[in-house]
Amino acid sequence: MTPTPLSHTPLKQPGRRFAVGVAGVVGALFTAFALLFPLLERVYLAQLAEKEASTLTLAVEGLNGSLQRFEALPGLIAERPEVNAALQNQSDDVLLSEVNTELQRIADEVGLSDIFLINAAGTTIAASNHWKERSFVGRNFQFRPYFVQALAGERGQFFALGTTSGERGYFFAEAVRDGADVIGVLAVKFTFDAFEDAWRAGDNVVAVKDDDGVVFISNRSEWHFGSFAPLTDLARDRIEATRRYPLDALQVLENTQTPFNGDLIRVTITGEDGQTDDFVAQSQAIADAGWVVWLFTPAGPAWNRAMGTIATIALLMTLIGLVVIVVLQRRLQLQERIAAALSMQQELEQRVAQRTAELQAANRNIMQEIEERRSAELRLRQTQTELVQAGKLAALGQMSAALSHEFNQPLAAVKSFARNSLAYLDRDEADKARQNIGMIDTMVDRLVAISTHLRNFARRPGERTEPVLLNEAISSALAIAEPKLRAANCAVNWTAPDEQVWVLGGQVRLQQVFVNLLSNAVDAMADVPEPEIEMSLEQEAGQVHVRVRDHGAGMTEANIAQLFDPFYTTKEPGQGMGLGLSISYNIVRDFGGSLSGKNHPDGGAVFSVSLTQSDAPMARKAAE
Repeated sequence: MTPTPLSHTPLKQPGRRFAVGVAGVVGALFTAFALLFPLLERVYLAQLAEKEASTLTLAVEGLNGSLQRFEALPGLIAERPEVNAALQNQSDDVLLSEVNTELQRIADEVGLSDIFLINAAGTTIAASNHWKERSFVGRNFQFRPYFVQALAGERGQFFALGTTSGERGYFFAEAVRDGADVIGVLAVKFTFDAFEDAWRAGDNVVAVKDDDGVVFISNRSEWHFGSFAPLTDLARDRIEATRRYPLDALQVLENTQTPFNGDLIRVTITGEDGQTDDFVAQSQAIADAGWVVWLFTPAGPAWNRAMGTIATIALLMTLIGLVVIVVLQRRLQLQERIAAALSMQQELEQRVAQRTAELQAANRNIMQEIEERRSAELRLRQTQTELVQAGKLAALGQMSAALSHEFNQPLAAVKSFARNSLAYLDRDEADKARQNIGMIDTMVDRLVAISTHLRNFARRPGERTEPVLLNEAISSALAIAEPKLRAANCAVNWTAPDEQVWVLGGQVRLQQVFVNLLSNAVDAMADVPEPEIEMSLEQEAGQVHVRVRDHGAGMTEANIAQLFDPFYTTKEPGQGMGLGLSISYNIVRDFGGSLSGKNHPDGGAVFSVSLTQSDAPMARKAAE
């Protein structure tokens, strides 16, 4: 029964109006906060951008300083006489070696990446990196804009990814003159790795874009050669012609941009891993180089400040509201408690009585269910015992022909020996008669042993699980299966262990398991010319594993999947009920063990019986 819910005295009309009023105020506050948050975030973003504007200025001034520092250097080096002489005597190896050494010294002193001398055909004849594996010496740079500009008598300048070194750098170049004639070009290259390393120490992201909109300097390496908008065909053609960047390295950074508050831009960038970064961005141009330097400041602190402000306001207003609500609510609750106390007491008494009756009924149902389950378990065990007995009788039925032969042969011999004994007695040949009678006695002992094994096998087993001698169970199973084995001309490769092996189980039921496995193994090798069964025993970590392997055709995956299902068999109709393995599986499981089957790697099937190892019973130990 469903318990009757406790009833309460309805709120009076002033209480309802109070609740509605509180709900309205809360709703209005949420609406106000939802409108206020974007405004606060914009204010804090603007403050954050203003605070970080000096960082952008420092970055621009640092880049400008480097450009101005190295701008005049190519012209000064180009005026040196040894440079002019090297261009006019390009076959003088001694002179070129001296120029290489001098260029290397200058590059080390002033902090340049490379200094190199190019002849009028665009081929480098001397370089500060002459000693490196990827030296510029012998490389032709006539496709570079800085070379074309300098050869035309102008100051050459260009940023690109080095085709030889693979390093990004900025190039300045000046013409080397012999009088009024331009006979070559002196170029210098410097990198911005130091700037990027310094920028990585901060929280901001700095990105420098060239005149095509490609990011070529940034403290985020994954942004290198990226753009915030697709490049035009003209820009891509220009990059390809000058080999400025590898075309396959160019990428479009997935982003959304929202202008706000003057020159500031709200930028959201989605990375390759799907995660997004939110920034407020501002920029400054370096006109002489054609660059635009962008500073991306994470918007998270502004969002946190806005949320903190909203939370603080909400907390203050909540505290004030709670004080008012508590005062008013306590007055209403006091009135309600007085009115509800008497009715609550009566309802509680009724509910206790109702629950007591329900618990008594539930207890009766539980006891009835327990009794039904005990009966079902008893019936299940009886059914299982009957199935075990049916399985044993079925096994005996399958072996009936072999057993008949096993009994008939000794009986025929006994009959023959008896007739011979009578004949010997008639001829007074007592010794020969005594010898025949001894043979009869041996044959009778053999028949008694066979009938004893069959009687033990056929009787109903007990229900107890106790320590049993595994050696005897296997020996008895082999004796019972011997007629069928002999009829099938099947050999058994089994070496009994020297010591006694005790396991938890039942002697008769365990014997039946091995009889079933031996019988199935013989049936599986019906088409094998020389059938053989291999049996082995292994003890490991308190477990005993007995494996029975045949040399038949093995099993299919479908057979293995349904191996222990009741009434499933691969034999011809009339040759089996499909209960042997199912019964054996449940017998071994009742012992606390397991039965499994699979194909052997070398052919045939192998079944493994795993049982819990046990100590010998105390009575057996005392007898020993």
